Amino acid sequence: MTEIRPPAAPSAALWERDEEVAALARAVDTLCADRSSPGGLLVLRGEAGLGKTALLAETRRIAERRGCTVWSARGGETLRSVPFNVVRQLLQPALVSMLPEEAREYLGDWYDIAGPALGITDPGDRHADPQGVCEGLVAAVRRLARRDWPLVLLIDDAHWADQETLYWLAAFAERLADLSVLVVVARRPGEISGVSAGHLDAVAAVAAAAGRPVTTLSALTPQAAAGLTRATLGENADAAFCREVWAVTGGNPYETVELLAKVQDSELEPVEAHAGELRDLNRSARGGGLVARLEQLGIDATRFAWAAAILGNDITVALVARLATLNVDDAARCAELLRSARILTAPDPAAGRAGTADLEFVHPLIATAVYNSIPDALRRAMHGIAARIVTDSGRGAASAARHLLEVHPDDDEELVWQLREAAREHLAVGAPDAARRCLERALEEPPRPEVHAHVLYELGCATFLTAPARTIGHLRTALGMPGLDGDRRVDAVVRLSQALLHNDQMEEAVRTVEAEAARLEPGPARMRLQAVRFMWEGLVAGETGSPGRSERLAELAATCTGRDNSERALLILRGFDAMMRGENAEEVVEVCDRALVNGRLAPGLGWTDSEWGVELLLMLASAYAYTDRLDRADSLYNEALHAYETAGWSGGHLVLAHAYVGLGHRRRGRLEAAEQSLRESLRLAERVGRGLPLYWTATCNLVDTLLARGHAEAAWEVAERHGFAPPYPSTIVLPDPRSVRGRLLLAVGRTKDGVNELEAAEKVAAARGHHNPVHLFAAADLARALAAEDPARAARLAVDLRRRAERLGTDTAIGEALRVAAALEAGQRAVRLAAQAVTYLESSPCQYEHAAARVEYGILARSVPDLERGLALARSCGADGLAKRAREELGTSAGLR
Repeated sequence: MTEIRPPAAPSAALWERDEEVAALARAVDTLCADRSSPGGLLVLRGEAGLGKTALLAETRRIAERRGCTVWSARGGETLRSVPFNVVRQLLQPALVSMLPEEAREYLGDWYDIAGPALGITDPGDRHADPQGVCEGLVAAVRRLARRDWPLVLLIDDAHWADQETLYWLAAFAERLADLSVLVVVARRPGEISGVSAGHLDAVAAVAAAAGRPVTTLSALTPQAAAGLTRATLGENADAAFCREVWAVTGGNPYETVELLAKVQDSELEPVEAHAGELRDLNRSARGGGLVARLEQLGIDATRFAWAAAILGNDITVALVARLATLNVDDAARCAELLRSARILTAPDPAAGRAGTADLEFVHPLIATAVYNSIPDALRRAMHGIAARIVTDSGRGAASAARHLLEVHPDDDEELVWQLREAAREHLAVGAPDAARRCLERALEEPPRPEVHAHVLYELGCATFLTAPARTIGHLRTALGMPGLDGDRRVDAVVRLSQALLHNDQMEEAVRTVEAEAARLEPGPARMRLQAVRFMWEGLVAGETGSPGRSERLAELAATCTGRDNSERALLILRGFDAMMRGENAEEVVEVCDRALVNGRLAPGLGWTDSEWGVELLLMLASAYAYTDRLDRADSLYNEALHAYETAGWSGGHLVLAHAYVGLGHRRRGRLEAAEQSLRESLRLAERVGRGLPLYWTATCNLVDTLLARGHAEAAWEVAERHGFAPPYPSTIVLPDPRSVRGRLLLAVGRTKDGVNELEAAEKVAAARGHHNPVHLFAAADLARALAAEDPARAARLAVDLRRRAERLGTDTAIGEALRVAAALEAGQRAVRLAAQAVTYLESSPCQYEHAAARVEYGILARSVPDLERGLALARSCGADGLAKRAREELGTSAGLR
């Protein structure tokens, strides 16, 4: 600790901050050492007035002296409801200085995704995926950092940052290890809770994991307070006076500086006799004392300060004059009075925050005190005027929304309309929580009876991704009110059923669409609801299915020609159901093809269209995948991946896209590519949340792929780490997770457990009428596992498997059934069956199964050419275990290698 002011310190707030300044300087030096230097993250935490802002200013000075590019931003207490406010402050200056073409070139595919959130391009009418927008913002900084290296980002008052910025900051912090960017975050302890607090805690955790735990600032010591007092008032300040300065301010640097300024203004002699006056002086600089001092400046100055507090940022004299209803000359005079009173000040150019502001509050504590001093009714009225000013300036409803949220409810039809418009704009930039706040406030107005149900419907849509339980309540209420009719009512019912499904209320989801369908006359709307009902029933993975469902679906689909999307949806559902039941593959494909238009998805039925959802199209692609039409399945899976990446949908949709691309690779036998896609899917799924069906899909397929590669230990490690064990999800996962787990248990030597799992898989599948032997391969593995212990039962399983395979009729299914039959036989009969398996699987698109059949036939027939070809196929598939087995057999064959 130092007792005298550090000679290099430009601010009184840097007293006793030598260690912090040194740490900041080291971080900047590390950043500047090399373009490949890893990024850094420092978090400064301290109560108001302890010098966080001063340390950020010192960081800027150090960084700019070393040639760094420095961008900065600051949260605001009254601005927390403005989505992307802080990240816009950070990035907008760099982007708006570019020509539009240059900005588009730098951001590439992310321009249309992140651009609306940054306010540099129009969002259009879409609903942006929040996670995709977050990824786009991360990518924007990544690309700009390469251009502007070395780059330093400074974020002050992060506790007041908007939730969307904190979501981005938490995600960005995780990527800093491979980015050459230094981020310094300053925040107060406490102040926030809930989701935003979680994001800030995540940022702190990243810093701690990198060996830079949060730096907590402490108050000045009595010695430092004495040194600062004497540096300000002169060396004649006596010890008792200095001690009282410290006692009155608690060692808070900001309060100490303000108090000493008041001492200078009052020309108080710094001796013990006057120490008793310090407390009154200190009270005049904060809280009620500040308000009293403001009132002494006159009503016009008070109104000016109130208007500035309402605006919060970008405070210009002209704008404040309009809000405070002052003429320009009076406003300029008030601004000067408030500057002299150290309530407002000119923005510090060294802070680096771009904008058109003429003024800012000297300290956030002053801004808070002034804002809270405004009488409640007047404050609400001034927010209403501010909203009109913002709207009249052409900045849109979303910009005015933070003011509209504060206006007193007054049955204002126009206000409801403005809040709904603001919600639409928020959803378009990926800020559903901001949209929710607007719509909840609109309900308080309240809306007109004929509009009320529509507001509830829109609110249900806004909360769908983040709070399904809330969505259920909003939509049920909306559907019970007059006003929702036609397609919007059907949309609301479908959305309600989706929310019920996501809330694990499957039976209620089915009853909801069933009841609404019964109200409607035959036609597209009723057929859509019927299709949704069949879809939800088809996704249930329980031990019993809906009685007669498949028959009813087949009858209804038989009447469909594919003339509209409701009929196409029913055809897809029929095709998927027939595939799961193991019906003839040619007929399955014919039904699925009727759902397409010239071989492609129909308009309105695309991957990013919201009317039907991703589940339906994945059913279509999977029906092709398990009927040996892998070319069509791959095309759909890759189309999904491209559509979601282009649209910036980085949440569950992208998880599923990568998982199903991986499934396509696995079916083809491209095992290394499958593993890569599935690991990426699982990485993304970790961010979305464990336990969801999409998480199971990624994990199940990765375990299955690793087993095919012969990496049993790695498969077990993945299963253990990601919870791939009972209880299983309530919705269908492809391939069947019980079958995959049974295979895994056999592979790691837990034969009894594996047999039990495979038997359970067969039982559940039989109860539901699912007999596709390719998707549900439990019978094949069970027959092999029981071959020695119970050969008679194994033989019965093999016969039934052959029957099911021939019913399905694909080369893959029949070839796999023949492989099992060959494994249960001996001598020439085994050789003949293995040869038949090779013949079928050679015609199959599934190259891993073909490779396995070749190796098995080569072993049984002692055929070196077949072993060599099997080895080559295994290598091309990335099936390391199979390749090893082939090499070992070749090594023991006479006259070979």
